[in-house]
Formats: sequence, C-alpha cells, structure tokens
Amino acid sequence: MTGNPRRANGWRRDQLRRRVLAAYDVCAICGKPVDKTLRSPHPLSGEVDEIVPVSRGGDPLDFNNCQLTHRRCNRLKSNHSDAYARAQIKGRSDPPSASLPFRTIGL
Repeated sequence: MTGNPRRANGWRRDQLRRRVLAAYDVCAICGKPVDKTLRSPHPLSGEVDEIVPVSRGGDPLDFNNCQLTHRRCNRLKSNHSDAYARAQIKGRSDPPSASLPFRTIGL
C-alpha cells in the first residue's frame, strides 16, 4: 500500500481523532494539559499519536494504539517510544532500545 495509512480510511481516522480528543486532556508524553482550541501547526496543539508507530507495525485505526500528545512532543517522539521522547525532553541520553514494543507478524 502506498501513501499515508492513516488516511486510507479518512472517515474512520477522523472519528478516531474525535474520540481520542474527547477521551484525553493531557499529553501522554510530557503529562501537561493539551489546549484543544489550538490548531496545527501550533507546537502545543493536540495530535493523535500511535503508541506503536505505524512504521513499526502499529495500527493507526486502533483506539488502544492511540494517545493524545502535543504536536511538538509527537514530533520529538517520531517513530520511537514514549520513553525515548521523555528522555529527550529531560535532556538525558536515549533509553534502552528494548523499551519500544514491537509487534511481530507470524509467518
């Protein structure tokens, strides 16, 4: 599949985004409140982040794999773990690579 897998089913992703914004009020990475009135590209605007990144096998349409983050925290995390992003915010070295959960696909 080519393109952005988050937009493969745009209606479903929009529904999921609304559900995540309604369910959470604080950033899952830094723990600070998210101002839901701010719009992208403001660095403190709310974004839906995948806990297990899509590039690592995470499902972008699964509510259990999504969390609310600030745009800047989500950009800092990129395709790493939440622990990695928290360490970057605190200015520490990278956490062990084993801290990121990987989904394996049985053959």
